[in-house]
Amino acid sequence: MFEIVYFSSTSENTKRFVEKLGIKATRIPLMTKDAAEFQIHEKSVLVVPTYGGGEDKKAVPVQVIKFLNNPENRRHVAGVIAMGNTNFGETFCIAGDILADKLKVPLLNRVEILGTPDDVRVTKERIATLWQSQKS
Repeated sequence: MFEIVYFSSTSENTKRFVEKLGIKATRIPLMTKDAAEFQIHEKSVLVVPTYGGGEDKKAVPVQVIKFLNNPENRRHVAGVIAMGNTNFGETFCIAGDILADKLKVPLLNRVEILGTPDDVRVTKERIATLWQSQKS
């Protein structure tokens, strides 16, 4: 099964959702310099919050950008899960759309704030389906 790699700010909303998944997870460091040096070595699903209050150019956290500047990290991302707030309307979870497009991987789910039990179930199912499709 894929591991989870995620970024969560000090609010830890993304971290709390990831913990509900019950899948081995590693957090991208908060400090930008540390995030730039952070590496993953296994196929993983990236869970990312959406920043910027609806501004596309600020949607992806800088730490995630630094992490993905490493080609090896990009190579290991198999899918993306986006976190966000529906208050941002059309730009709800847009960080996931941006990253899935750039990485050429599927956007597995869009989840609001901490997610519901249904969000957890659907996300786990989609991760498992992606895992099965890449095994064959």
